[in-house]
Amino acid sequence: MTPSRRSVDTMHPLNSDPTVRALVSLALGEDRVDSDVTSHALVPGDAKARGSVVARAAGVIAGLVLLDEGSPLRERFPHIAIDTAATDGAAVAIGDVVATLSGPARDLLGLERTLLNFIQRMSGIATTTAEYVEAARGTRTRIQETRKTCPGWRALDKYAVTCGGGLNHRMNLADMILVKENHLAFAGHEQSPDGVREGIRRARAAGDAVPIEIEVENLDQFDAALAEAPDIVMLDEFSDDMVAEAVRRRDTNGPPPPLIEASGSVTLERIKALSRLGVDRISVGALTHSAHALDLALDVEPLP
Repeated sequence: MTPSRRSVDTMHPLNSDPTVRALVSLALGEDRVDSDVTSHALVPGDAKARGSVVARAAGVIAGLVLLDEGSPLRERFPHIAIDTAATDGAAVAIGDVVATLSGPARDLLGLERTLLNFIQRMSGIATTTAEYVEAARGTRTRIQETRKTCPGWRALDKYAVTCGGGLNHRMNLADMILVKENHLAFAGHEQSPDGVREGIRRARAAGDAVPIEIEVENLDQFDAALAEAPDIVMLDEFSDDMVAEAVRRRDTNGPPPPLIEASGSVTLERIKALSRLGVDRISVGALTHSAHALDLALDVEPLP
């Protein structure tokens, strides 16, 4: 898999993102890293140590960008030297060392849990995403996440998805018009095809110069959406047969054809069949709301 991490010569946007910086500060504050009573009791103040971030499970790494120069973690622990042996987006096997940290022992022990919490969650998301991407390999279909992210973690969660080879959907409500069932309730025709047409027309009349996507729940609504030419049509809870028919109708409709996104009850087991029906994107909330953290550890050893 192509690594997603940028050169450390340029600060990665994540490390300058005020939300990420605030989140790292909050995490360090939660752990009260300046008041580690265990380390102060057992570890001499002048002790040096080396720590190795080791994979305890196979997966895809994400989050090492938080160890780049200029990151809030590096700024908080300036006396720790860091050497990364992997890049974000790289596959790792059990026992692989992905990064080595050396410096004041108390600093390493204070940083340990915060660092692992970030990298483990992000690597879990990247690993899950890579599994879905692999299931769709050989097709035109791209896997993307949703806004079902951990509050405050959105930039990190979405970055982790890209490390696994997935696409990002909208970051927030201002990035795209996405007309869903709850919006159509205000379009005057509830869930009818007329409501779909009215919803797209109102969206276009708003003149916000952002892409327009609409969610449909049946083929009649899909036909109505197709006639109004939005940028994306989301097929919500369509059966495989309905998805195939929607793709056929889109492909014979003439330009400009909208992208087709499949959504709803999408499992890893279903991805292979669904991706071979010709949809452009499959959105999967589970990439971010249900990913298991990748098992990583920081093995610390004293230095002379």
